[in-house]
Amino acid sequence: MMERITMAHGAGGTVMADLVKKHVLKHLGGSAAEVPLEALDDSAVINDIVLKSDSHAVKPLFFSGGDIGRLAVAGTINDIAVMGAEPVALTSGLVLEEGLPIADLDRILESMAETCREAGVHIITGDTKVVEKGGLGGCVINTSGIGRRNDALERNIVEVKKHRSFNTRWILDSNLKPGDKIIVSGTLGDHGLAVLSAQEGYNFGSQIMSDVTPLNNLIMRLLNVGGIVAMKDPTRGGLSNALNEWSEKSKVGILLHEEKIPVRGDVRAACEMLGIDPLEVGNEGKVLIGVVPEKVEEILTSLKETKEGKDAQIIGEATEDFSEVVLETVVGGKRILAPPIGDPVPRIC
Repeated sequence: MMERITMAHGAGGTVMADLVKKHVLKHLGGSAAEVPLEALDDSAVINDIVLKSDSHAVKPLFFSGGDIGRLAVAGTINDIAVMGAEPVALTSGLVLEEGLPIADLDRILESMAETCREAGVHIITGDTKVVEKGGLGGCVINTSGIGRRNDALERNIVEVKKHRSFNTRWILDSNLKPGDKIIVSGTLGDHGLAVLSAQEGYNFGSQIMSDVTPLNNLIMRLLNVGGIVAMKDPTRGGLSNALNEWSEKSKVGILLHEEKIPVRGDVRAACEMLGIDPLEVGNEGKVLIGVVPEKVEEILTSLKETKEGKDAQIIGEATEDFSEVVLETVVGGKRILAPPIGDPVPRIC
């Protein structure tokens, strides 16, 4: 039987990872880039230019706390920023479905413009296509972006080297070492549950809102404190997928403390009702941060002084005691936190 693409192939879990590794990398890659396609980091690096391309097919186009336009801009900016780079400019490719109301397009474009203003980055080129009605959901947006090295990244690396060896020029998934502490900047699962509520018309008895926001200014603030070795925005596949990528690429174990992981009460209750693990739900305004232990309290304090980081917590540490991601539960037991097969909420980004 001919194998065909399913929704799971785009969901950010192990099925998507297999698709990329067995098919995309089979045909593409092979460049001499400093951080090439094969690294599967959040962005690539060539000639000190950080480059990222991202497509967004969220359904519906508008949801509590955001929309496809805000998502497209913030998602690309965040993928550049977590490499330690300063975002410089974006492109925008619009694929519009026949029948999309012009008023909706104007609303999306204004949201993109407002998000760009928040981040201090402009869209400087792009493309627009229209396709026949049927299945697209209104529109799909591709945003690409470039970033550059900056003084904050250099200061951060100098600070890291005061405490341990550090042989890379960028903030990468493969940089964790045993003893490094792991911080999450805020509550998990908000975006995925907000989109699911809009998709299915659920009313969870409270206003669950997406966390979608550009994080480049927050990240520059933290780099100036210094001591950061790894960063990642836990989007598709959530915290579980992101930490398993770190563990695999850095060849270290990760111990998480369940009681320290911040999840809003209404999000947790909704996940329990739906049989969803909030640690596998995608986020669009949170960042995972790996920090040398000597700087972790300074980073946490700086985070908590901001609106985006007021709920930040130290949730675990890298270890050489085992090779997997292990969750220490609230009752004191331990279980392996495996990467999800796919995101339990489809088309969240």
